[in-house]
Amino acid sequence: MSRRITIIGGGLAGAEAAWQAARLGVGVDLHEMRPQVMTEAHQGGMLAEMVCSNSLGAEEVTSAAGLLKRELRRLGSLFLRHAEGARVPAGGSLAVDRQRLAAGLTAEVESRPGVSLIRGEVHALPAGDGPLIVASGPLTSPALAQSLTGLTQRKNLYFYDATCPLLRAESIDFTRLFAASRYGKGAADFWNIPLDRARYEDFSTALAAAETAEVHESEKRLFFNACLPLEEIARSGPQSLAYGPLKPVGLVDPRSGSRPYAVVQLRQDDLQGKFYQLVGFQTRLKHGEQRRIFRALPGLENAEFERFGRMHRNTYVNAPLILDRFSRCRQDGRVYFAGQISGVEGYIESVASGLACGLFAAWDAQGREKAELPADTALGALLAAISGAGWRDFRPCKFSFGLLPDRGDEPRDKKRRKELKAERAGEALERWIAKAGI
Repeated sequence: MSRRITIIGGGLAGAEAAWQAARLGVGVDLHEMRPQVMTEAHQGGMLAEMVCSNSLGAEEVTSAAGLLKRELRRLGSLFLRHAEGARVPAGGSLAVDRQRLAAGLTAEVESRPGVSLIRGEVHALPAGDGPLIVASGPLTSPALAQSLTGLTQRKNLYFYDATCPLLRAESIDFTRLFAASRYGKGAADFWNIPLDRARYEDFSTALAAAETAEVHESEKRLFFNACLPLEEIARSGPQSLAYGPLKPVGLVDPRSGSRPYAVVQLRQDDLQGKFYQLVGFQTRLKHGEQRRIFRALPGLENAEFERFGRMHRNTYVNAPLILDRFSRCRQDGRVYFAGQISGVEGYIESVASGLACGLFAAWDAQGREKAELPADTALGALLAAISGAGWRDFRPCKFSFGLLPDRGDEPRDKKRRKELKAERAGEALERWIAKAGI
């Protein structure tokens, strides 16, 4: 008879881990502190709530997000199944109605036989002999974070992240915008605000000089490079936004027949099209500053904010010091870390980490031998990267093709190299699935 698994955290990783373990016939106690105890960024108590963006990245298999999603689909990811059902237009990317996804996934997990969803904060790791998955996420409660320092023998690490503003569609003047996707991928799924050079420079200057939410002096530079606040990018140089989130590459304004100097993109955030997100506009500007500066953009003069962008602290552990290739704690073999607290970064990476830990913990509970994921797979390469990185300067890690091993005979063409690595990843995953018997 298998032992029950305890999972702390009902975010993307925790919900996925619970589902994977339950479908293998292992009982799960899934703890989620919301809505009794809320975080800085969550809006409600549903499982797997996406707080920063509604985008899950590119779909093509030669992109990092696309390859990792292909592996998750092959492994039967609950999250991706619900993401497909909540898809909204996003060109060549997968973007979702976050509320619909979370609602559907929550209902399915709550009704899943073998899963007991327990609402309330967990202040310390519970005792017991069954496997334990810590999937409390980057917004881990202070009490639990403090208790983890005893297990990891180090203070938890952290960085600051920020979310994008959400606008009400009825308040946007779409006649000032044009619909298009970069390079014509997909339908014309994004609304684009074209900026000439003068308007771009005014916008960049205003951002660089704007007031931001206060943080402690010693913490001001602790941002994650992949999610830098918009104003931080603007302060790094006058053209940094034009080569970053406002780059116009692949976009032509049909009214002028030319490419704008810079472009602000809006992406649909829900299936009904009631809300739009400013793409790449993570910000820690004060709310009044967001209203003032973003309303200066064409078409947004009367914009109403459903949600302002805001900053929050993300906690993670020093994975190279404490985790093995299974994301299992070296100091306590019954404990796994999954999701962003484990040192992975990104929605898809968190789901992938949760899926893997759900399988590994279930096999432990059943007394089965675990099969290590091959380094040729995206998921295996990601777990190897966080456990094998340098611990002195460890930062959260996203999956990239650079994590996959080279064989020494790769073609010079970059796209072909990725195609071959994707082929090898698929073959390696199939061999692993056959060996693991799933």
